Amino acid sequence: MSANNESTGKIILVAVSLCLACSVVVSTAAIQLKERQTQNKILDVKKNILLAAGLLSSPKSSKEEIETAYGKIEEKIIDLSTGEYVDNMDIASYNERAAAKDPSRNVVLPAAQDIAGIKSTAKLKKVFFVKENEQITTIILPVHGKGLWSTMYGFLALAPDTTTVKGFGYYEHGETPGLGGEVDNPKWKASWVGKKVLARNYEPAIEVVKGSVDKSGPNADYQVDGLSGATITSVGVTNSLVFWLGENGYMKFLEKFRNQYATASVSL
Repeated sequence: MSANNESTGKIILVAVSLCLACSVVVSTAAIQLKERQTQNKILDVKKNILLAAGLLSSPKSSKEEIETAYGKIEEKIIDLSTGEYVDNMDIASYNERAAAKDPSRNVVLPAAQDIAGIKSTAKLKKVFFVKENEQITTIILPVHGKGLWSTMYGFLALAPDTTTVKGFGYYEHGETPGLGGEVDNPKWKASWVGKKVLARNYEPAIEVVKGSVDKSGPNADYQVDGLSGATITSVGVTNSLVFWLGENGYMKFLEKFRNQYATASVSL
């Protein structure tokens, strides 16, 4: 073998070895980081449940603060078609987003019913409760729906009357910063507290209006200020909540909860 061929062979060998070494390092890092990323996502969801429920004072709370506060939360799975609890499942491992895409575990929505723009729903949904001295003080419902650019995922916290808002916020979306992205604005989120989402007949009645709410108007309790310059996102918020509070969402569950609460027989 000539000196040039030998030199070329060594260069190729070094390059291949380096590539293999880098591949091993990258693969190992990806595997190690995947678990950490999964845990961070779980922690972020817990944090946003607590923020919606008013159990955290700051979105910058530490992991220890989040885990301690989450001790007041109880998780359950419900069947949307009946409103009943499903007790024979491992809650921690249940993945709603995967279920919503699985034909054996989802419900495909006709276009006329799909006002939230989500195409299908999981048959089973997680719900969350805040308990104080064994009494339920807050119901927390996961909600999602289309905005302008993205599907927005959030939590709606309700008082035990199932009508009065105790907190609301999105934890994942891709809306335009400064416009639709203002769904993250603490001032806007705070404006939801005390609003009513259901009318006296328990039909969905909440609306994000264009502009500001007329506080002297007859529907002021059911209205929230719109997001400036983000009409489509604002409509998306309204449609999401109307859908999830309606017959294809949590309506049956909320009705059962009200009946149990009225007779002081709410149990988990």
